[in-house]
Amino acid sequence: MGGKLGVLVELACETDFVARTDKFKELAHDLAMHVAASNPLYLEPSEIPMEVIAHEKQIYTEQLAAEGKKGEMVEKIVEGKLVKYYQEVCLLQQQFFKDDKQTVTDVITAAIVAIGENIKVRRFARFALGS
Repeated sequence: MGGKLGVLVELACETDFVARTDKFKELAHDLAMHVAASNPLYLEPSEIPMEVIAHEKQIYTEQLAAEGKKGEMVEKIVEGKLVKYYQEVCLLQQQFFKDDKQTVTDVITAAIVAIGENIKVRRFARFALGS
């Protein structure tokens, strides 16, 4: 990106030995590349402020009301739309940029199995110059 984008990912494991392995470093690099490409806003749905969720629900409910949908059907559709929203804005639920058949969580789980040690994304940050 011409030096205008930076990403930090805090990836935790249980030992420094694992943190020095090529597989762990590759996972960290891939996750940083994913954050750069996908620009997630949150790590997981529990981090989304309630006001944001309420606002999204209101938008979806108004859209469905305009389409003439009513009652229980609206509630179920809104819940489905929220799940889709979480997949768009939450890092761990996004489709992995290298393989859209897997989520980021799936990739981390596969790395845990391959490396044999627990791995967790604690936090991330994406910085873009000029935005």
